[in-house]
Amino acid sequence: MKKTYFTLSLMLVLTANYAQNSVTAKADKLFESYQYVAAIEEYTRLAESKNASEYIYKQLADSYYNVFDSANAAKWYAKATSKGKSDAETYYRYAQTLKILGKYQEANKQMDVFAKMMPSDARAKEHLANPNYVPSLANNSKLFEVAQTNINSKGQSDFGAIVTNDNTLYFASTRNSSNKTDNWNKQPYLDIYQATRDEKGVFSEPVQVKELNTSFHDGPITLSADGKTMFFARDGHSEGQYEKNKKSNIKVGQQGIYKATKVDGKWTNVEALPFNSTSYSFTNPSLTNDGKTLYFASNMPGGFGESDLWKVSVETNGYGKPQNLGPNINTADRENFPFITEDNILYFATTGRQGLGGFDIYKMDLSNNTTAQNVGKPVNSEKDDFSFSFNTKLNVGYFSSNRNGNDVVFSAIPICKAEAVVIVSNAKTKALLANADVAILDVKGNVIATEKTNSEGKVKYPIECNLGYGLKVAAQNFESTSSTVKIDKAGIATVEVALKPLEVVITDKEVILNPVYFEYDKSNITAQGATELDKLVKVMKDNPSMVIFVKSHTDSKGGDDYNLKLSERRAQSTVQYLISKGISQGNISGKGFGSTEQKIKCGTNCTEQQDSQNRRSEFLIVKK
Repeated sequence: MKKTYFTLSLMLVLTANYAQNSVTAKADKLFESYQYVAAIEEYTRLAESKNASEYIYKQLADSYYNVFDSANAAKWYAKATSKGKSDAETYYRYAQTLKILGKYQEANKQMDVFAKMMPSDARAKEHLANPNYVPSLANNSKLFEVAQTNINSKGQSDFGAIVTNDNTLYFASTRNSSNKTDNWNKQPYLDIYQATRDEKGVFSEPVQVKELNTSFHDGPITLSADGKTMFFARDGHSEGQYEKNKKSNIKVGQQGIYKATKVDGKWTNVEALPFNSTSYSFTNPSLTNDGKTLYFASNMPGGFGESDLWKVSVETNGYGKPQNLGPNINTADRENFPFITEDNILYFATTGRQGLGGFDIYKMDLSNNTTAQNVGKPVNSEKDDFSFSFNTKLNVGYFSSNRNGNDVVFSAIPICKAEAVVIVSNAKTKALLANADVAILDVKGNVIATEKTNSEGKVKYPIECNLGYGLKVAAQNFESTSSTVKIDKAGIATVEVALKPLEVVITDKEVILNPVYFEYDKSNITAQGATELDKLVKVMKDNPSMVIFVKSHTDSKGGDDYNLKLSERRAQSTVQYLISKGISQGNISGKGFGSTEQKIKCGTNCTEQQDSQNRRSEFLIVKK
């Protein structure tokens, strides 16, 4: 995988703690010149012979580690550490490979050994402070939705993807099979490619940026805000910048950063940055939006680990002095693939912090120097996840991962977290309503949750940006209503809902309407009566399990038999009206009681006022 080149070209060659001899000379020469695939063949032959030793096991494990073959690396690290005589860094690397394989408990055991050997190391301190961090890290709130893009090449490496504001994607790839093969891992050298992104996030067929590609490694790149200036990584061999290894007679080139400008649609005026070196590497550049600061990764002296993140000022007549980003970002292990966003958020990959596997992607707000944060799943996985970029205007990020075998490019769409605050009030009095039911629904109308408003008439729901939600609000003795909520950025969306009070009172025993009047000596429903009964229809439809029994009463005027028959006709007329409005027959029944159940006990000597109160209909709740 080509991140081998971009990470190991930055690595300091660690001196083994074991004595080398003529038996391992050939394998060691290949290892020291970064020809890891060939070194694996030689060390494997030795490991399976009578000459096998802890040194050979370690070198073989390191070779596999350096080409990101964690399964085989773990196998040989186990042999190298079996007698407990390995150096501390070997135990650390063994733990890293075990994490990549998802063997966290076993990884912790190796970290315990490392921490005992190197108690003052920041990685050891972090482990001892929180050895069982994986569950909490895996359960962190998801920040992005990820999906594999359509630009990936089968069996090759694609990474370093950045998208411009005009939807042009640049990335580095080994897909050019006509390129000669890199001896480090037997894959073609990298070229710079570009593709166009459509409104659905789908890319056109990638094409080479031919004027920038050489016979050696080229890319990844970073662009100025106006798209006219590019900084990119390039193998020193292309410019004749290398040192010759006297033992192996191999030309060892380092990564350097180069600048190009766009003239008439073509990239030209390629020039090396003045601090490039044949002794150490500069790679993976990222330019700030104002074009004044260039971030990059390097193993130059003055760092904290195998590779560190640095920055340099871009000035009118040159460049400032590179500055290390310090221990808040850099560790004793590998930091790489920096990317700085328009709003000053630094994304980077590291193997030196507690993560889910190999390289994990972290973010840090450089404006307030907050603690670096692991972006969590699904961006990070048990494998290597790296080379994260983000376009704030298009609101999309891209990163690479070998979770499926090869380094492929994924998109990362941020999950925007917001809060919907629903405030429910009485439309008539403006008073806030406590205990109102507020249901939130998804785009398909499914109820996600239902909560009651507090004493301030409020209920709060966490929501995602750019998704529409429905709201259904109901309260006893008020008309139910619906509303919606949608927000396009993080924050609080306040929705005020005013409920109209029903002219209906619902108690535990009955539904109380205004009087339902009938014409003298008649039982048909009047317009006034229909208006009141429609309120009952709504109550029953809002409460479909409710069963009502209608009791109709008359005043004391007229004979008992007459009053009883009149009230019965009125009760049945009321029942039929409700059924005609869609109320189930099983939910409504009625009976006339004449003047037998007076509300005002006045017998036959009732006043007109008393008669009007006795002349009534009652709607008893049989079942809610």
